[in-house]
Amino acid sequence: MEDNRRVQVIIATHKKYRMPEDEMYLPVHVGAEGKKDIDGNPLNLGYIKDNTGDNISALNASFCELTGLYWAWKNIDTDYIGLAHYRRHFGFKKTKDPFDGVLTYEELKPYLGKVRVFVPNKRKYYIETLYSHYEHTHYSNQLDVTRQIISEKYPTYVESYDEIIKHTYGYMFNIMIMEIELLDQYCSWLFDILFELGKRIDMPELSSFQGRYYGRVSEIIFNVWLDYQVKSGKIKRDEIKEIPCIYMEKINWWKKGKAFLEAKFAGKKYEGSF
Repeated sequence: MEDNRRVQVIIATHKKYRMPEDEMYLPVHVGAEGKKDIDGNPLNLGYIKDNTGDNISALNASFCELTGLYWAWKNIDTDYIGLAHYRRHFGFKKTKDPFDGVLTYEELKPYLGKVRVFVPNKRKYYIETLYSHYEHTHYSNQLDVTRQIISEKYPTYVESYDEIIKHTYGYMFNIMIMEIELLDQYCSWLFDILFELGKRIDMPELSSFQGRYYGRVSEIIFNVWLDYQVKSGKIKRDEIKEIPCIYMEKINWWKKGKAFLEAKFAGKKYEGSF
């Protein structure tokens, strides 16, 4: 019997950008709350805004693409919900024009109903653990407080947390596609932790770039949540599928590598993306 499960993948963006044409994608203007154009009118990118319906759009400066995830969780009715970035997408194949390689519904369809969670290929740090990389490039007390919150609110997840932060790899970028039931469980868990984190950490001295730590913490603890689901038998390993991540723009590997080494050996924190 043909599987016609519905899939909606939101694309988090803060600016006008080329978008995939497949109907399963929905561009969402994240951080729309309070944004104005040069005439002082509400900024209109032509996309649906994350300050509609039940939303946390005003927190975008620190929550990043998670305001889009929250919006999708609270406002979309479908069988699978996903999150991609305007500059990062799932895709099985490399093409001359990267947009020609972006995952389509027809490519995803054979896996629906069998695979419950789609994730990007693991990002490998090789000489760093997830914790040490975060410690060198950001501020590790953010992870320490997160662990404390998990130990209080979700103590059965602590074992997974302690194991995951020692890994030299992980599913990053907050990119995923999940069955709606799982996404509901994940988001309930995630935002409960992050909202509590906001009550316990006050770091007004942070730059705007470093202030986006909620989004970065979530990248790591997504792996914690997924690891626990597998270990507890709630998700089978063969119900998780990795799909390569396609970058729409060229990465400055020299700049990225230089910043990585400066962070590890000279204590210089990251102050920009690459």
